[in-house]
Amino acid sequence: MAGLERNGKPVPGIVPADFKGAVTILNVWASWCVPCRDEAALLMKLAGDKRIRLVGINYKDQADNARRFLGRYGNPFAASGVDASGRAAIEWGVYGVPETFIVGRDGRIAYKLVGPLTPENLERVVKPEIEKALAGT
Repeated sequence: MAGLERNGKPVPGIVPADFKGAVTILNVWASWCVPCRDEAALLMKLAGDKRIRLVGINYKDQADNARRFLGRYGNPFAASGVDASGRAAIEWGVYGVPETFIVGRDGRIAYKLVGPLTPENLERVVKPEIEKALAGT
């Protein structure tokens, strides 16, 4: 996303090779998505885990609105992509925003959460799935 920064540095885009060799959390979000606002603080906490890479795909959104959203709620993403047409979401099998994917070091989807992150599902489901992916199981 042009003009997007994190810690004063430009945020790169996303390419398929980015998903090899590291456990990656991919979050599909939009500024117009109310549940995305609710999960923003949880994504910021998750971004603090240096064992994983957190990336985002901004879905069918206006660039200015997306930048304002990240300015207001924080930018947890090490890399960010834009899906203006919805094509990438179709390829990922997204039903709607938000959705969060855990991608293993092999580049394959290890887990998919449909709907927003909540304190409950983060602790009960997502973190254990991240641990599995980190362990390579």
